[in-house]
Amino acid sequence: MAASNPPLSAIDPDLVISHKFPDTTFTYDERDVALYALGIGACGGNALDEDELKYVYHKNGQSFVKVLPTFAALFPFRNKQDVGDVAGLRFDPKLLLHGQQYMEIYKPFPSNACVENKVAIAGLHDKGKATILELETISYEKESGEVLCMNRSTIYLRGAGGFSKASPPYSYSNYPTGQVVRVTIPTREPSKVYEDCMQQSQALLYRLSGDYNPLHSDPTVAHVAGFSRPILHGLCTLGFAVRAIVKCICNGDPTTVKSIMGRFLLHVYPGETLITEMWLEGSRVIYQMKVKERNRTVLSGYVVLNRIISSL
Repeated sequence: MAASNPPLSAIDPDLVISHKFPDTTFTYDERDVALYALGIGACGGNALDEDELKYVYHKNGQSFVKVLPTFAALFPFRNKQDVGDVAGLRFDPKLLLHGQQYMEIYKPFPSNACVENKVAIAGLHDKGKATILELETISYEKESGEVLCMNRSTIYLRGAGGFSKASPPYSYSNYPTGQVVRVTIPTREPSKVYEDCMQQSQALLYRLSGDYNPLHSDPTVAHVAGFSRPILHGLCTLGFAVRAIVKCICNGDPTTVKSIMGRFLLHVYPGETLITEMWLEGSRVIYQMKVKERNRTVLSGYVVLNRIISSL
């Protein structure tokens, strides 16, 4: 009798962690920087915003537009490879969720650059009914060879777990913590609260920065996925939160941000009102974002600053 095909959720962990991605190179310019800033709401409520005009215009004669730290989140989308191409990894793409994003910023981003990405599988965790895959992208300025940033994307593959018979579950990670980071939100009143009103077209604008998943633009695809209409990109929501922190905590200086972690908790619909609550603890800002209309928390995380801010 011929052997039956393995189930869709079958994963070969040795093949997955030994997978090698090719290095990729891409170029961005001031247009990309400005388009991204608009995509995460810069100057959305006020085209004359003194804190944010510098992200889209040469304000006061500045030589270059300034770059927001979450611009780093775009770099992995220039890798020109898909998780579905990873050898030994089998899953239903409709059940894939982007659960968490972590970024480290090593130097201020130039307004234009040629960048080289080096990508690796950084973690693989069997959770029984799901698999957690961690992808790490380190980005270098090609001309100087200096490292610009690191992204670590945590991806949930629902229905693809149960591949490990080991105890504890099979795990691979370059970092001792690995897996999911949970943030404890303080019980005291926030240090700052910022409210953002999105445009109905926010996802359509953000997608022009490189994330063309039809879930964020096609009503039919959104309905099939269980949503009443297209939803906002999780990384766009994260951009809104960090932009609020730069504005309210960092005195509008984007170079203050050292690292960023965001955990995606719930979907957001374009046009909703986003409220970012921030708690300053020395050089660390804990935050959570809520949707005002539904009174639901959609995002939480922290931002580490490169200097201590004692008071606001």
